Amino acid sequence: VIGILIPCLMLFLRYTKMSVQEKEDDMATDDRIKSIRREYPARIPVSVGILPAAWMKHREVLNAIVREHPILFGKHTDERDYDAVWSRTYVEGEHIDVWGCTWSNVKTGMEAIVTGHPAPTRESVRTLAIPDKDDGMPHGFMYLRLADIRGFEEAMMDFAEEPPELQMLLDKVLQYNLRQVRRRLDAITDTGQIVCFGDDLGMQTSLPISPEKWRKLLKPCFSSIYQPVRAAGHYVHMHTDGHILEIIPDLVDCGVNVVNPQVGANGLENLARVCKGKVCVDLDLNRQMFPFWKPGDIDAHVREAVEVLGSPAGGLWLKAEIGEDVPLENIEAICVALETHSHYYDTEQRCP
Repeated sequence: VIGILIPCLMLFLRYTKMSVQEKEDDMATDDRIKSIRREYPARIPVSVGILPAAWMKHREVLNAIVREHPILFGKHTDERDYDAVWSRTYVEGEHIDVWGCTWSNVKTGMEAIVTGHPAPTRESVRTLAIPDKDDGMPHGFMYLRLADIRGFEEAMMDFAEEPPELQMLLDKVLQYNLRQVRRRLDAITDTGQIVCFGDDLGMQTSLPISPEKWRKLLKPCFSSIYQPVRAAGHYVHMHTDGHILEIIPDLVDCGVNVVNPQVGANGLENLARVCKGKVCVDLDLNRQMFPFWKPGDIDAHVREAVEVLGSPAGGLWLKAEIGEDVPLENIEAICVALETHSHYYDTEQRCP
């Protein structure tokens, strides 16, 4: 994934789309729900996401590793398309989204960044139309959408000065998102599903705006989006890159059941202090270090995450993302460590 490079090191991960969490198998899904509810799952739910650029680089060799780990990836017998991408923004060139934002991509397999903004002035916010076309609510649906539409620096000035155009834009983006949520809920036929959202709210070491401004301006938006999902009897999973410690309790207030934070930007002990026993953590393991660590470092990292954040009752999932810069031996080490430490709690420890 390519992050947008801006002076304050914003972590814009732009690939996750709102969707019902894939059911890898019945046991994995059951363990996820049990972990959310702290009902003693059989094992810690674990998953690995492989980015398109990694498939394009490693191809058959990577596929051989995947086939050795059906617990993580399922059993794949069909021929794999190593050049497949998740969305058109992963293809080299320029792409225009439903809001009129221009996405520029310099390398197929990597994510694009937004380089053209449809409302660069406050006056243009007043005339910005809510799109008629539904885009399925991609990653960056609320906060990042503001920066996409206005440009990051202009969006930050809006948050600092709070002109009336900021609330106008918030209202327009929220109105669009509520339409997307209604459409998504109408398409879900089963009850008690895990519905996933993604919007990167943090930078490497802090929030981009103060927690107080976040609570005043953005918290009502996320609450309005998540409450219909909860009211329909589903669980809310939220991915968010960057440092978010100060607002995790607010996300829980908004209706989040599972928060997917980066360990590198928040710290294990800090996450334990804020989250343990209060909200289920789908921990994004330290992908910033995966390209550089040795296999032993990776095993120690996964084990420490379980020891600090885990509990026999649940409340912890583990997730690893594989980019093209992760060595093959480290990919294997990630898979082995996740499978091994997912069984950290034996039968005696699991039982209340």
